[in-house]
Formats: sequence, C-alpha cells, structure tokens
Amino acid sequence: MKKLLIVANWKSNKTHKEAKKWLTEFLNFKQQITNLENKEIIVCPSYTLLAFLKLFTSENNLAIKIGSQDLSSFSTGAHTGEVNSEQIKEFADFTIIGHSERRRMGEGDEALKQKVEKAKESGLEIIYCVSDLNQVIPGGIEIVAYEPIFAIGSGNPDTPENAQKTAEMIKGKTGVKFVLYGGSVTSKNVDEFTKMEGIDGVLVGGASLDPVEFSKLILNS
Repeated sequence: MKKLLIVANWKSNKTHKEAKKWLTEFLNFKQQITNLENKEIIVCPSYTLLAFLKLFTSENNLAIKIGSQDLSSFSTGAHTGEVNSEQIKEFADFTIIGHSERRRMGEGDEALKQKVEKAKESGLEIIYCVSDLNQVIPGGIEIVAYEPIFAIGSGNPDTPENAQKTAEMIKGKTGVKFVLYGGSVTSKNVDEFTKMEGIDGVLVGGASLDPVEFSKLILNS
C-alpha cells in the first residue's frame, strides 16, 4: 500500500478561535485517522496559527503535522515583515513553496529557488507547487503538487487521467518521489485521484476548512 500525503492549505482563513474549534471537532475522528498508517496528514495554516497548532496537536496526541504556506527568501536579519525558515522550523516540518496564488503576486523562479535553499538549510520538507510542466522544479525536491490554474477554487477539477499523466511526466523529468494533485478536491472525488498509481496524495484548499468534510476526505482517500 502506497503512502499518501493529505495536505490542507487553509490559505488566509481562520482566527485563533476558529482554528481551535476546527481542531476540537477534528479530534472526534482521531482514532480512525490514527489507524490509517499509510496516510500522513499535514495542515498548513497562516503564520499566526503555527505555534498554536503545534501546541494543540502535541498536547492532544493528534496525528497531524504542521506546515507553513510560504516562507521568506531571506535569512535572519533586517527584513521587516518577513518570516524566515528558522522561525518556521520551530513550529513546522513542512512548507509550501510556489503556490499559484503566490506566483500571481509576482514570485518568479529566482525568488522561489532562494526560498527552496532557505527551507533546505533549516531542514523543512518542501511541497513545491507547479501548474504545468513548463515551470521549473529546483533540484532536490521530493514532493511536488500539481495544481492546474483552472481547477483551483473553481469546482472543476482536472481529470484523474490527465493528473496521472502529468504526475508520471513530472516524476520522469525530475525524479521526485511524491506528486500530489491539487484543485477542487473534495471528499466525493478524492479517491478518483488517490487511486491513480502515480498520484501520491492531494493538496486541499476549500474542503480543508470544514473539519467534517476534511475528515471524510481523509477516510475516502
């Protein structure tokens, strides 16, 4: 049985109070999820929630790992407003780099390469996002998330067959170990993607905001 990565990207959602409510409800599914040994659950909240999620999951023995949605391309120093990889590593094991919503704000290949280097220096596992095969994937990446632009938040996912084909091409081109699919993933369609041989999990946006829906998604994957 292959290992599946189920990654929740909360984007710019949830206050501390809302995150606590989500986690409390998610605890109801703790035993079932703990027994699903082939699935690794990763939740990526806003920076403001990283410390809280780390503490809550640790105190409640909740089978969730923490990731950030981004990180700075700079190291420690005089970089007002930036959150660097060493700060993130205190609370998280993973980081997303290159999400299409970040690329739309002007992040190019050089900036993303710098972020990859900083993440590696701090020992963070990288989830590197691409929307097509023309985008550069830096060397040494183990996890790539394929997220076609048209599918993100649209309710119209890519076909499992095309996602499978793209995943195989990414692996053949780069040698990455895991390729995830992202874009309008729900509890009702997740198994169509995870059952494909070349797809090793999913990057989930909107469906991860509801703890019940996300729990069903995990169980159905």
